[in-house]
Formats: sequence, C-alpha cells, structure tokens
Amino acid sequence: MPNPATSVSREIATLRRSLKAVDRSLRRLAPKLRAAGNGRANGQEGRPARKLKLSPKRRAQLKLQGQYLGYVRQLRPKQKAEVVRLREKSGMRTAIARARRLSQGRRAS
Repeated sequence: MPNPATSVSREIATLRRSLKAVDRSLRRLAPKLRAAGNGRANGQEGRPARKLKLSPKRRAQLKLQGQYLGYVRQLRPKQKAEVVRLREKSGMRTAIARARRLSQGRRAS
C-alpha cells in the first residue's frame, strides 16, 4: 500500500514543476505581448514609424482632394467625365462645387 505522505509530496513536486513551466512561458510571452500592443509583432523593435510633417498648404490640398474624391465617387460615369474636364479647365474648387451640385441632384431623384 502506497504511503499517502509520499504521494502528496510527489504531487506537490509535480505541481511546482508545472508552475515553473507556466512562469517561464509567461516571462517569454510578456515582451511579445507588450510589443504587439505597440503594433509590432514577435518583439521586433526596429525603427519607429515615420511621423509625417505636413505643411498647412499640403494639408489644405489633401483636404480638397478628399472632398473632390468624396463627391466624384457618387457620380455616374458621364457626370464624372464632366467634372474631370472642369477640374482640368477651371481648377479643383470649381470641380468640387459642380460635383457637389450633381451629387445632390442625384440624391433628390
């Protein structure tokens, strides 16, 4: 008949080994999780992402471009062609105004 004290101590030793293994795994995993929180997988640091420096003029250009694309994508092909020709001839602001009117007319119908 097995000695109960020996089996208990054996179970405790097995439990300690298991807890040590879990501890080692967590210690290896922690840096990877921190890195993943930064958007970098597998703990690879590398260079930080480049911060774009936009001048006020360039920011305004991008805003106009976004407005233009937002209106133009709602138009039918024939209307798009009209707005593109107008942009080449008269400029972005005029084309945006025309595209806005055309897209509002499209919603009404």
